Amino acid sequence: MEGGDAQNRYNILFLCTRNSTRGILAEALMNLRGGTRFQAFSAGTQPAGQISKPAQHLLQRLGIPTDGLRSKSWREFADPHSPKMDFIFTLCDTAIAEKCPDWPGQPVTAFWSIPDPSLAEGSDVEKAAAYRRAFGMLERRIALFLSLPLESIDRLSLGRHLDHIGQAAEHNPSTALLHPSEREI
Repeated sequence: MEGGDAQNRYNILFLCTRNSTRGILAEALMNLRGGTRFQAFSAGTQPAGQISKPAQHLLQRLGIPTDGLRSKSWREFADPHSPKMDFIFTLCDTAIAEKCPDWPGQPVTAFWSIPDPSLAEGSDVEKAAAYRRAFGMLERRIALFLSLPLESIDRLSLGRHLDHIGQAAEHNPSTALLHPSEREI
């Protein structure tokens, strides 16, 4: 698969409903880990208009830059003048049910369900742990994605790999890139 622009930089959009936590965490993490090869964005179907305080605090505690992060609508990225996306990852069960816009450039899409940490109940410690778990899931999936040989893989195989990352990464991260028939039962 060729990069999205002349510099072989891939554009990635992370989608959630409110774009206040999971998408923001993924955008910040991908922009940190993806180096110059990837530019990440996030958006929501019904954006909250602000980043959740626990997500913002977690990123700051981890030393991950938060400059430029904001809750925004996916409509910003459906416009023909928007950056062309190479990949779109939907992170929540609610957003996957929404009718998506016609994305310019026909990006590769995948569903990477991440539980919403803002719904966690219990003590402040338990709630903070839910945010760390969501971040850890995103971190593992992004690491697996970054290990893919994007320049030498066809779209169909890439789509399968991305689906496998979303389905298997939490059960056994070392086998997430294997075809189901290659995994041990």
